[in-house]
Amino acid sequence: MLAACGLASADELFSQIPAEARLQRPLALADGISEYEIVDYFKSLAAQNANGYASFLGAGVYNHYRPVVVDTVVSRGEFLTSYTPYQSEISQGTLMTIFEFQTMVCQLTGMDVANASMYDGSTAIPEAAMMAERITGRHKALVARSAHPEYREVLATYARNQGMQIEEFGFDRATGQIDFADLESRLDKGTACVIIQSPNFFGIVEDAKKAAAMAHAAGALLVFTFTEAASLGILEPPRDADIVAGELQSFAISPSYGGPFAGIMAAKEKYVRQLPGRLVGESKDSEGNRAFCLTLATREQHIRREKATSNICTNQALIALMATVYMELYGKRGLRELAEQNLAKAHYLGSKVKPLFSGPYFNEFAAVPAKPVEEINAQLLEKKIIGGLPLAKFYPELGNAVLLCATEMTKRADMDTLAEVMA
Repeated sequence: MLAACGLASADELFSQIPAEARLQRPLALADGISEYEIVDYFKSLAAQNANGYASFLGAGVYNHYRPVVVDTVVSRGEFLTSYTPYQSEISQGTLMTIFEFQTMVCQLTGMDVANASMYDGSTAIPEAAMMAERITGRHKALVARSAHPEYREVLATYARNQGMQIEEFGFDRATGQIDFADLESRLDKGTACVIIQSPNFFGIVEDAKKAAAMAHAAGALLVFTFTEAASLGILEPPRDADIVAGELQSFAISPSYGGPFAGIMAAKEKYVRQLPGRLVGESKDSEGNRAFCLTLATREQHIRREKATSNICTNQALIALMATVYMELYGKRGLRELAEQNLAKAHYLGSKVKPLFSGPYFNEFAAVPAKPVEEINAQLLEKKIIGGLPLAKFYPELGNAVLLCATEMTKRADMDTLAEVMA
């Protein structure tokens, strides 16, 4: 290489770098080791992880069973190494899986069209708010304070330089549901959308029909969001909403320390041209065979440029494929049975640990223990149990409250132990 560059030494190669900026000693790295030693080293590190611990954490990231076949499919080279399907004639497999993803998201949410896809649930929310702003020509978004606090933070970040006004409306301290009187007082002719989450951050199921009626009466759109996709196996799809944005992490996507996840956005058909990202559609080739293509791609790197609906530059195709395989495996009946298991587990725990709110809940709820949450969680860790999420950081008015989650992976013995420690 030095000869090809016409140089005599490596020092001459780096001669343009100031002497004071050069490292005059070897890197402080250990000597190389064999493959066997490397594997052994990482096994010892893995043994230090929380292997075998039960967990009651939820709050937007849930511990569900991941069927083995999911990884078998997504590990295939055709999917693992594929990129954006610009050339549809050589991307039929990828386009077909995306088309199936969109179809099942529509079935899940009761919407007419779905895109493919969003980065995650938190970025889907501001994209939905900006979509509502484009549709209505209004510039104020009302968001429930019972929606995920981190989702609301991302919304505020997006809105800061968009000229969008964000207002929050409260929740009923008795039920944990939307404070509809507060919502009604904030609705006006400048409101583009009302954003609610159900089940909300406290795990409480909201009255989406009532929220939609109030929003529509004021000429605004209803944006329905969710973080726990498993709830849609038993709850009525949010058909009264105009836009649905949420997170599919529950569908075979590992918690992975917080990502990557797969966000979704679906809407009524009349709003299809305002959807960000892309849509895959079904067509026919020159011989009349079923074929797939990118039907709509209103992204800044395509022809829309400054008229683009979003600057999202790719989708979570591989992650979304995990959710697609999961939905195919479970089917309608399987998703319902999964939801029923989650509901039963959480309500068994709720019979042992009294929920803070009286509203109906799915698989997580808030509770107020007799001792400080940190003290209880420390005691639980000694029993190889990861406790719930302290709520004081996000909701100081709730004091010593903790958010507890139980899924189909939660064992009754661990729930009994948690109840004993909290009591």
